[in-house]
Amino acid sequence: MAQACISPWPQVAVHVTQVSMGQAADKVAMSEALVQVRISLLQIWWKVLFFPSVWPLSWCAEFKSLPEVVIPLRVAVSSRDMSLAGWKSYRLHFGGQRHIISVKPKNFLVSRHLSVFTYNDQGVLFEDRPFVQNDCYYLGFVEGDPESMVALTTCFGGLQGTLQINDTAYEIKPKSASSTFEHLVYKIDNDKAQLPSMRCGLPDEERAGQVRLQKDDDSSVTQIVYGDWWTHRLNIELALVIDHKQFLYRKSNASLVIQDVFMIMSGLNFFLFPADINVDLLGLEIWNNKNPIPVKDIYTLLPTFCKWKRENLDSYIPHDIAHLLVNYNFSNYFGIAYVGTICNKTFGCGVESLLGENFFTFGHIVAHEIGHNLGMPHDGIFCTCGTEPCVMSATMEGSRKFSNCSYAVLWENTAKTSCMYNKPNSSAIFPFKFCGNRVVDQGEECDCGSPEECKYSLCCLPDCSLKAEADCATGLCCSNLCQILPSGTLCRIPENECDLPEWCNGTSHECPEDVFMQDGSSCTNGGYCYEKRCNSHDEHCRRVFGKDARKASDSCYQELNTYGDRFGNCGIMDNVYVKCNSSDILCGRVQCNEVKKLPFWRSHYTAHWTHFNGVSCWSIDYHFGMTIPDLGDIKDGTSCGPEHVCINRKCVSKSLWRSDCSPETCNKNGVCNNKHHCHCDPGWSPPHCLVNGTGGSIDSGSPGNETDEREDDKDMDKDKDKDKDKEKERVKKSQENNLISWLFPISFAVFLSLLFLWLFSGTPPSPEDKETTEPSLEEEETSTSTSTTSTNTE
Repeated sequence: MAQACISPWPQVAVHVTQVSMGQAADKVAMSEALVQVRISLLQIWWKVLFFPSVWPLSWCAEFKSLPEVVIPLRVAVSSRDMSLAGWKSYRLHFGGQRHIISVKPKNFLVSRHLSVFTYNDQGVLFEDRPFVQNDCYYLGFVEGDPESMVALTTCFGGLQGTLQINDTAYEIKPKSASSTFEHLVYKIDNDKAQLPSMRCGLPDEERAGQVRLQKDDDSSVTQIVYGDWWTHRLNIELALVIDHKQFLYRKSNASLVIQDVFMIMSGLNFFLFPADINVDLLGLEIWNNKNPIPVKDIYTLLPTFCKWKRENLDSYIPHDIAHLLVNYNFSNYFGIAYVGTICNKTFGCGVESLLGENFFTFGHIVAHEIGHNLGMPHDGIFCTCGTEPCVMSATMEGSRKFSNCSYAVLWENTAKTSCMYNKPNSSAIFPFKFCGNRVVDQGEECDCGSPEECKYSLCCLPDCSLKAEADCATGLCCSNLCQILPSGTLCRIPENECDLPEWCNGTSHECPEDVFMQDGSSCTNGGYCYEKRCNSHDEHCRRVFGKDARKASDSCYQELNTYGDRFGNCGIMDNVYVKCNSSDILCGRVQCNEVKKLPFWRSHYTAHWTHFNGVSCWSIDYHFGMTIPDLGDIKDGTSCGPEHVCINRKCVSKSLWRSDCSPETCNKNGVCNNKHHCHCDPGWSPPHCLVNGTGGSIDSGSPGNETDEREDDKDMDKDKDKDKDKEKERVKKSQENNLISWLFPISFAVFLSLLFLWLFSGTPPSPEDKETTEPSLEEEETSTSTSTTSTNTE
């Protein structure tokens, strides 16, 4: 499901009047305006635009002035929080002013596993998965202008995209052959365009017929569970088809076509982002051989394409809507689409005329036609968006804003459809198996991703096989050294008192399946375990209102849950809150007291305090359609009386949890798990916990053997003794080394002293003079001694 979020853009709530029904035959209607110049001239100007090095001709119908040359400079973002969130800022000087633009990457512009379908020479469909650089598309704003909007891409070198500043649109693109990062900035001036605007092919007088056309189709009124429409973010899954003439126009180069499509997607999201609509490209088909349907008249092309889509495209590209982009001049019209068919598998389609090479701006045309798919008609005279014209103007203008009329119809229609509330999940959408998708598919030993990613893998090779020295590459029982962990190694710890641990078995790299306590097992505060959680009213109140909160008296439940509003009910049926029966009041919405402080909640939550007959009750609401968790609904498995529990907002007997497994089955030496098998206490062996063992179950495995552990302890003690002996020996050697280190300098000092005395004492006496010399020395010593003694006496 899509995550709810707060929109930064103002939203207008307007009452919507139901449009009248038309004839089924009036599926599509068209309004016209003359085109005063030939389309060939338009194509020439578009091509000239794409070669900005020729300055005198580097403009087209939308660009009134010559381009300015700018050099974007990367600057620090304005706050640390923005830096941590991945924002980037650039300084540009154009239009006589300095502008600071801040942008943030927009992920999932196209699917990471985008499938591109083409045809071989025999007409057989061929699927390819090109590399998708999905981190080079940016959305942001211009500092100082709260109404500004920026959409850029850096995928193809430099900055390329659109800037909306003070209700003026600019386009920026790199200057070719520039070595100094020069860019060209064009001002888009629709009011003074040299070519008059083309028109959408949908006339207002016939759009009502399409509404009845949807209702005639079984898939057209896909009803949403009313718990989903409150979200602010709509996710549209799009499939695009490129016709054969456009493929030839791009020199039969599929890579160029894919690049063009990415630019279109960037521009498309630029226009839809303010309405909190996110469009993701899930698949692309290129008619590289020929067009399988005739592309001539826009009146007949739309239903023909829809029929082809149902018979072909639907089977291999999942999508909410599909659009065909054709390189064909439909005279007055740039596109056409069915109205209000966003979740309709039969009529969820549109057609656009793709002329020229300004693919980013072409995203506006696709956004306009998708607006029709969402149910938006052309804006009337009373529709406004603050800046005229708006996105849904019948003429091709450059405004990025939707009118109040468009918002009103959007909200009315999205409350009746369901496909836009599932957040795209590429792994679920594309379950295709191939080596390199980082998922270990059947027949693979491992999968480290792309060859570049596999360079950093210790265990896996790029061909999805294990390295010679590796036993495994993934799994909770695979070590960091690519070896399977020993049997009895704990691989998953219990999350709470209703969960159970799991251990490795020594042969598999995978941890056993997660098992938990059997539903109905007793847990804290008189609660019961249900689906791995312990539920009770007291615990519920603590989770919502803090540690001091407790379950309110039953009179609160009786008073509020039988009222049937957003603060007290037993669910929703047919878009209406259901009042609780007296027997089910404890299974509606939680009512609490002893609330000391209101916690900080995310948006949309409202706390409600009621006081009656001396009783205080605190509750929390939940609106229709919010996709954020409902904090106030009482969870299944909560006790609602002796031997009774809440299931689906009803208080029913606990006997529905009857099982063949019980404490007696486990000989009271274990508990029952959700597989209805015994999970034995430590010291007892599965499956019946009757004989001595190590605990665990046949599902979760068992911890290591106690005897082995004791032997391991003995070995560890022996190792410790050996380590102590080694330490003593090391200390002894260290002391000896220290002694040697001291003796050497002392000996050397004595040697130097003797040498010094020898040098200054003259020639040593010869053996013949020895007897004469010695008495002289003695006399000298006696004399010196006497002199010293005398001095000391004095």
